[in-house]
Parts: sequence; C-alpha cells; structure tokens
Amino acid sequence: MRGIQISEYVKGPKELKVTDLPDPTPKPDQYLIEVHATATNFFDILQIQGKYQNQPPFPWVSGAEFSGTVLATPSSATNPKFPIGSRVFGASQGAYATLVCAAEPELLPVPQGWSFLDAAGLFVTAPTSYGALVLRAGIKAGDWVLVHAAAGGVGLAAVQVAKAFGATVVATAGSARKLEVAKQFGADHVLDYRDAGWPDKVKKLTPKGRGVDIVYDPVGLVDKSTKCVAWNGRILVVGFAAGQIEKVAMNKVLLKNISVVGIHWGAYARFEREAIPLVWGGIGKLIAEGKFKGTVFSDKEFVGLESIPDALLALGGRETWGKVVVKIPQPGDSKL
Repeated sequence: MRGIQISEYVKGPKELKVTDLPDPTPKPDQYLIEVHATATNFFDILQIQGKYQNQPPFPWVSGAEFSGTVLATPSSATNPKFPIGSRVFGASQGAYATLVCAAEPELLPVPQGWSFLDAAGLFVTAPTSYGALVLRAGIKAGDWVLVHAAAGGVGLAAVQVAKAFGATVVATAGSARKLEVAKQFGADHVLDYRDAGWPDKVKKLTPKGRGVDIVYDPVGLVDKSTKCVAWNGRILVVGFAAGQIEKVAMNKVLLKNISVVGIHWGAYARFEREAIPLVWGGIGKLIAEGKFKGTVFSDKEFVGLESIPDALLALGGRETWGKVVVKIPQPGDSKL
C-alpha cells in the first residue's frame, strides 16, 4: 500500500511524506478496508507533532477518519456484519493510506445515497453534536440555540441537528464566508464573534430579550455566553478550539440557574456504550428524512495522499469550513 508513516515526530504537516509500505495485516477481529476518502482533524496535526494524548509507538501511519470498501472480513467472525464489498465509514489509526484495518465497533455502513467523500467526515462530528444537543442538553422544539464556530465540522452538524428538532439557531463564525455557509446549512441568524458586542446582539434576537436556551461551544466562549443565556439555560462544553481552557465566574452560573454540561463523545464507548446505537439511530433517521447532509468543504478540492499536507495546513490555518476531506483514488473508481 501507500501511506503517510510517522517514524519520528515532525514540526508540521509540510514534513509529511507519502511512501510505499507493506500492506497492513488485520488482527483477528479487524476488517481490511480499501480507503476511498479520508477526513482531516485537528488532532491529526497534534499527533504527528507528538502533542496528542494518544501517541502510538513508532512507526505508525497517521490519520483516523475514512470511508471505503471492505476487502476482507475478520478471521474470527463466522457471520461478519459487513461482507466483502460493503461500503463503510469509520475511524481507526492509519487512515492516511490506501488500506486501513478497523474493528466492527469502529465501522458503520455508508448511508444510502451518500458518497464516500461525504461519509468520510461523518464518524466524529455527527455523534458529537447529536449527543451534545439531544443526550446532554435535551433539545426540544421551540428552543433557541446559539452555536459557536458554526461553520466548523461539529458546528455545521449542530446547526442541522438543532433545526431538525425544531429549534431556532443563532450561529457565530469569524468571517463573512463562514457566516454564509452557516446560513446555507440552516442557521436562522448569523453573527460575527469578532464583534465584541455579540452577546448583547444574541440576547436582542431572542423573544423579549430572554436569551438562548442552549449554547453549543466548541471554542471556549462559556464565560461570555453566560451574558446571553436564558434562565435555566444549558451551556455545552464541546471543546477549546481557541486554545485556552477557560476560567468561568461561577456566580454567573448560580444567578441564572445555568447548567454547564460537558460532552466527551469518545468516552461513551468506555462509560455508556448503550448510548452509541441510540445516537447513530437518531442520526440515521435525520439522514433518511433529508434533515442532515454531508458537510464537506467544497471551496477547494484535495485529491490523493500527496494533498493531505495541504489539507491539514488549510485546516490548521482556519481557512476552511465543514470537514476537510481528501479523495483517495483507487483502481477501478468511477466516482466518489
């Protein structure tokens, strides 16, 4: 196969190289998958630099999210869920390659009518946003929801989930293009969070200026968001893309009866596995109803393993929106 192997940590994506490598040998519980598309994530950039919490022993192949076709089923399985030829998507170490191995819990079928390109970016963002809004915040019709970084991967997923549940969405982003994208995916109102007065503007949009019911925050804007959240409001802590873990004045949380709620989707497999099929069932229903679509960044196309460094640089430079996905052409491909 061909892939991006890490034998020592690098300073950044520019140093990544594509090389010929031995085909991977699946473990008894793993599928062998031909990769047709791979999605980029911020943690991929951290991992190649040795800064992520999960650092495999050298050498290892980078990348995590992918979609592709099953070439071989687990040797330990008598009745595998995904027969040879199945179109699947998922996450497993080594996705920046033409072949990857993955266990059954790490895989799902590509939704009907979806391309490999769209499906490659679904495994991380969709359940994070659905789990946050539905499981943790109890979203319901009529809620007002503030989505920060709304044009990002999890942000666009959150906008779509909130709209599907009958909420009114106020979206923030940091450029005119990103605000336009948030609108295209269903946001009712958009605001630039570079404007220091955004909390007051959010509050004025809501009925009688009462504030929003739910704040979805993958950035690190909890403290400022307390200014525009309603009584009994819920603030979802999704991440810290701004680079700092906040210190919040807890008197603000007390005075408005605010719930500050974390969402760590990756930990559900360890602590609450029974929730996983419920979340994916809900996402599948939204997809089938046409209420959730792929969020692939389309302003620029990335094709081939050699384009992964540029894709990661664009992602890291905040130049993109949605999910940055790279096509991996395979022999016999007609379309992705």
